[in-house]
Amino acid sequence: MKRELTWLVGLLTIAIIAVPGCLGRKPSFKFSESDLAHYETVATEIEYADVTAPCDDDVVGARRPRSILEDSTVEYKNMSLEEAIHLALTNSKVLRDLGGTVLRSPENLQTPYGSAIQESDPQFGVEAALSAFDAEFATSLFFEKNDRLLNNRSLGRDGFFQQDFDIFQAELTKRAATGSQFTLRKNVDYDNNSSLGNRFPSVWNVNVEAEARHPLLQRGGLKFNRIAGPDGTPGVVNGVLIARIRTDITLAEFELGLRDFLANVENAYWDLYYAYRDLDAKIKARNMSLETWHVVNALYEADRKGGERDKEYQAREQFFRFEEEVQNALTGRQLEGTRTNNGSSPGTFRGSPGVQLHERRLRLLLGLPLNGDRLIRPSDEPSKAPVTYDWNLIVDESLVRRAELRRQRWQVKKREMELVASRNFLLPNLDLVGRYRWRGFGNKLLNSDSTGLPQYDNAYMNLTDGDFQEWLLGAEFSVPLGFRQAHAAVRNAQLQLARAKAVLSEQERQVVHDVSNAWAEKERAYTVMRTSYNRSLAAEEQRKALDTLYRTAPEGSRPEFFVVLDAQRRAADAEIRYYQAQIEYALALRNVHFEKGSLLDYCGVVFSEGPWPNKAYVDAARLESLRGRPRPINYQMNNPPIVSQGVHPHPATRVHSQTWPAGAVPLPEASAPPTPTPAPPPPISPVPEN
Repeated sequence: MKRELTWLVGLLTIAIIAVPGCLGRKPSFKFSESDLAHYETVATEIEYADVTAPCDDDVVGARRPRSILEDSTVEYKNMSLEEAIHLALTNSKVLRDLGGTVLRSPENLQTPYGSAIQESDPQFGVEAALSAFDAEFATSLFFEKNDRLLNNRSLGRDGFFQQDFDIFQAELTKRAATGSQFTLRKNVDYDNNSSLGNRFPSVWNVNVEAEARHPLLQRGGLKFNRIAGPDGTPGVVNGVLIARIRTDITLAEFELGLRDFLANVENAYWDLYYAYRDLDAKIKARNMSLETWHVVNALYEADRKGGERDKEYQAREQFFRFEEEVQNALTGRQLEGTRTNNGSSPGTFRGSPGVQLHERRLRLLLGLPLNGDRLIRPSDEPSKAPVTYDWNLIVDESLVRRAELRRQRWQVKKREMELVASRNFLLPNLDLVGRYRWRGFGNKLLNSDSTGLPQYDNAYMNLTDGDFQEWLLGAEFSVPLGFRQAHAAVRNAQLQLARAKAVLSEQERQVVHDVSNAWAEKERAYTVMRTSYNRSLAAEEQRKALDTLYRTAPEGSRPEFFVVLDAQRRAADAEIRYYQAQIEYALALRNVHFEKGSLLDYCGVVFSEGPWPNKAYVDAARLESLRGRPRPINYQMNNPPIVSQGVHPHPATRVHSQTWPAGAVPLPEASAPPTPTPAPPPPISPVPEN
């Protein structure tokens, strides 16, 4: 028998040594290049993910965009700014922009799922932090066979020891918010061995024990466990309060994305409004130049003074120049429009022409079909009334309501709490441990055969008798000499806190700077709008006067022809500049609300978290009823730390572009420019053949 075992062990040793060598040896098979060509081709191919992406009908079956060559009748759909904002929020699963972020860096896009994703994060979310306090059940069952020779004749049978040993364990562990750990454990083992001194051939041992462990120094107390969690380590804290602050930061970031999205919608709306006005002005100038060309052409054909060939060429060039501008104003070129810059600025009006281009951009933001049956036409007019704000009030409001500052204040609070948790790790470990155990012993586990010793023939019966009880009470103490890691964690937390406060201070300065710019821009835009209005009136009067004089004055007293053409260009430029000034003033009013953090109120949008599940309200009411009246006991050591200052009022104000913005005070309207009547663009006149 020994010889066979020796041979078996030798063969196993040779196999263990030989297998790695065989695995490391190169295969001796030879393949031709034609055999490997297929695998080389497959290895270098680019593959597509097997994902079925749901596509909207307006994406799969998108209509052909409008072209400048179309001569079909155009139908319009009038839309107010309030309706545009409503459609944008209704159709937006992603907060879009016009900069192509959805293609370049989709991970930076804000969506309504952001806060929910953070809340449900399995590592850093609130539920993940709360799971550290969940009760945990563990169980195990092992069967063991022992067969050995011992160097002691009194053990087993003359030193030959054989044993069947089976053990079952089950325990329930719960960790409290104070850091205490409570365990209820049950052990059942079966022992059947060949020892000659056994009372029974086989025996069952049953014990039930309760254990409690409470940290007195490090990791102890409600504050630490709510900040760092029971499994926190120096530099890595993930308690319930920290997880909740992460969710609040995500909410602030989503509000920033929502604010920028609303700003982009309004920018696109006023860009389209300006595109229509720009087209109107250029069509008007084109028609005037066409009429002038007809007059000069008639004089040329009659061979009269004023109809010289060079003047006819000048009139023709003027017409085609305006015709080119009309074509560009109708379709537009791919130039960047007014949009929010990187989420930190409301954007400056760029005044790029193109009705069809800006209409498609607005449709993109509103979530409408990109090429619809009817052209969207803004029905709201930009505000022309003088508006003023209380400077001290808007500065105070901006320092409270700006979402960037709220986000950074949460960062500061998070760093403060991390510093509190890090200082806890400078304490030594001192745990108070208590354990109480009931034991049961018997030849059988449950069935009683009333043989031998009756009181020991049933393990569970012996357990319930309470004859064997044990207890343990003591303390465990450990301390790292030097606390090097803990000191490093405290120092790092102090530096992180100092940095967060410095960033907050600088952000407050930047906010006041931006509010100052918005305030000054509002004053400039209104003043320039009035000046542009007067300029447009003067330029139009000059054009009319020169045009009338050129038509009716005697030949010797007519003005120079190039002066008439220049007056037409100047009148068109002045009218377009007046429309630009109107949009600049409207956006300047909007930008004041953007910079002081009240843009959502200005647009009539309310931002809040979603409701809890219904069961959560019931549980909260039940737990509150269990609190009872406060007793005159000092709970200061156990009170949770104050994290939030409460809810900031966020009223829902319904604001229309024709009404006064919230907090605005109208100035006297003695010199306010009148409101021009909007009109659809007239059809393009035919070009005369020459």
